[in-house]
Amino acid sequence: MSIHKSVKNLLSIEESIKSKILLKDIPQIIAVSKTFPLSDILPLINYGHINYGENKAQEATSKWGEIKKTLPKIKLHMIGKIQTNKVKYIVPLFDYIHTLDNIKLADKIANEQIKQNKKLKIFIQINIGDEIQKNGLNIDNLNLFYEQCIKEFKLDITGIMCIPPINLDNKDHYIKMNELKENLGVSHLSMGMSQDYLDAAKNNSTYLRIGSKIFGQRG
Repeated sequence: MSIHKSVKNLLSIEESIKSKILLKDIPQIIAVSKTFPLSDILPLINYGHINYGENKAQEATSKWGEIKKTLPKIKLHMIGKIQTNKVKYIVPLFDYIHTLDNIKLADKIANEQIKQNKKLKIFIQINIGDEIQKNGLNIDNLNLFYEQCIKEFKLDITGIMCIPPINLDNKDHYIKMNELKENLGVSHLSMGMSQDYLDAAKNNSTYLRIGSKIFGQRG
């Protein structure tokens, strides 16, 4: 039986990490399935891959609502900017949030988790390139924000996340992210995408967000 292209792509990515970086434990790969129909994702699900990334609550609900009931091992990662009025849809469906970057959102997530009796694993998004047009927390505010999330809002902050500047060599940014992770004492780093996942893996990323290298280019 032939292997579907998306599964071949996933296996190729895993092999490239193992052979070029010689890691004993390779990072978790989040297959960024946003905008792709379920028909494109099913081969990966059937293969047994469990981590998927979406950026819109409504799309994710229609796509994953039923599947997650029958396949509870699947882990959904919210990787897009979150409007506070969408949190009530995100908490019941998702397992991870990668884009927490402000107090208002932290408060909303905390309250919704109490209502739903569910705790998500959460990454604080860092604006590592200090880009005006991008979301994310300024590095200077990280320690205080982290303390508020832990002590005031009782959130499960599992790590930090970044979307570095495009079309640049981001090794220095990834080194800095690793330093921030160590200083905070959190467990995980969410960084690295289709174009630079090897550099991210070399700098101890534990979650790679890979879309086009798995599913192909979006239409």
